[in-house]
Amino acid sequence: MIAVTSPGFVLFAALLAGLWYVCPPTRRWQLMLGANLVFYAVLCWQALPVLLACTFLVWWCGRRTAAKGTFYAGLAAALFPLLLLKYLPAAFGWQGKLANALGIGYFTLQLISYLCDVRRGRLLPEERYTRLLCYASFFLSITQGPFNRYDELMPQMDRPARWDTARAWRGVQRSAWGYFKKLAVADRAAVVVDAVFANPAAYDRTQLLLGSVLFTVQLYADFSGYTDIVLGVGEVLGLTLPENFRQPFFADSVKDIWARWHISLSRWLRDYVYIPLGGSRCTKAQKDRNLLLTFLVSGLWHGAGWTYLVWGGLHGLCQAAENHLPPRRGGRIRHALRMTGAFGVLVGAFVIFRASSLSNAAQIFRGILCNGGHAVFSNYWELGLTSMQEQLTLYAGIVCLLAVDVLHERGISLREKIAALPVPARWAVYEAAVFAFLFMGRFLGGGSFLYARF
Repeated sequence: MIAVTSPGFVLFAALLAGLWYVCPPTRRWQLMLGANLVFYAVLCWQALPVLLACTFLVWWCGRRTAAKGTFYAGLAAALFPLLLLKYLPAAFGWQGKLANALGIGYFTLQLISYLCDVRRGRLLPEERYTRLLCYASFFLSITQGPFNRYDELMPQMDRPARWDTARAWRGVQRSAWGYFKKLAVADRAAVVVDAVFANPAAYDRTQLLLGSVLFTVQLYADFSGYTDIVLGVGEVLGLTLPENFRQPFFADSVKDIWARWHISLSRWLRDYVYIPLGGSRCTKAQKDRNLLLTFLVSGLWHGAGWTYLVWGGLHGLCQAAENHLPPRRGGRIRHALRMTGAFGVLVGAFVIFRASSLSNAAQIFRGILCNGGHAVFSNYWELGLTSMQEQLTLYAGIVCLLAVDVLHERGISLREKIAALPVPARWAVYEAAVFAFLFMGRFLGGGSFLYARF
């Protein structure tokens, strides 16, 4: 297997990097295309024909976008697999491999962005189907993003890039940090989250609060961890991919959350949903409508259930409400209160996002209000944890995660600080980091990445 969490992926990426730098720059996109197709076929070969056919139809329509009917046919070709393989199975409860076609939510939206950019004259239509297929199937982002733009990704495939040891080492460090987030924080937090959401009535309010907060931490560590892994591999290959996170727990408004969380999706929604609806160049009521519709689309993209629509609608309503608040006043205390409020909205909305149903979410909220007790720090076994040490290891991992985010929020690059240390001190840090990773990582029983299902 070459899933990103497996050792096979590390070998796959290392082999590709070795071939990348001996391959002529004019042929690198073909090498990448081959790697993309191998990666996708190994993980989900049943859906490969869908990817090939969807890309072909969009490519064909993209060369004929002067005709409005052809443009809309291309949009339909991009969206039809999403409707057929994601929403209809969810609506009728169908099961099967194709009902969860890998990365369908990502490659369809990237193809839509390509088609819209061609229609707007921002891009020239791609003459070669295989180059568009290389873009649509790009293995570093097809399963969980980040969303790429054609004119930002594909020119890099042709750029002459030489091996840079310092850059490659920075990429390895970033990927290692991503694996730490996933294995030491996200997978361990998942144990508690799964237990709490499975039976909310069995837990007191402190345990439910912990489970709710831990899901937000789990999702952040899981999703941003994946992003760090693939952006690190991109650095090794000399490719610059879009950043997807920027310390979202430091956001001081819902609008600020979306400037820091899943940034590439926010950018896609802004350019291809919000602005076409009218954006901000309209009345306040119309702007509120545009925000709400945009976030309902975001919820619908995540899934066909009511929980996703309510989650998206809640974020849209909060952003619309923020537009009617009086001007902000400065001060550290006010800023801290705004951050606390934004984090509360984030956690509350993610409870709905994670819940199996709206009634399951209601059980969580009702339990937080009504279930007495304070067993969160003592009865660790009720949360699925095997020992007090595992509980403390989880909290230590979260502290590490937040500490690095604090440094980044202050503009301090930990990688640059470590690189500036004397060689003995630098390698002492590396050895300590490896030891911490091996000690804190949860290497057995870990699941796939959460956003792979979207």
